[in-house]
Amino acid sequence: MNSIMKRGRPVKSQIRQNIIEILYYLKKGYGYQIAKLYNEIFSPVTQRSVYYHLRKGLETKEIEVHQIQQEEGDFSWGKSVEKTYYTLGGTAEPKGEKQVQEYIQRWRK
Repeated sequence: MNSIMKRGRPVKSQIRQNIIEILYYLKKGYGYQIAKLYNEIFSPVTQRSVYYHLRKGLETKEIEVHQIQQEEGDFSWGKSVEKTYYTLGGTAEPKGEKQVQEYIQRWRK
């Protein structure tokens, strides 16, 4: 028997599934916020990895852009920032992880 391996990363990803769990309870969130929550709930990953999986989730339609918003403030790089808010897409399959639900409930208080 000859098994053929597909090239590249697998379509399913535990990191992306964890991001979906966060968005399921958060309803909407921006990249930095999602990355910060991710690292507090799960084993730490790089911000770059979270942004990669947000972009990949857009391709797989597991994640959608909710809105892009300009926010004013006193940032180290200037006076404004553009935040892209994400929400769950039509193909997302959240499992309803209790640890994520409990953490986000405490985080909101």
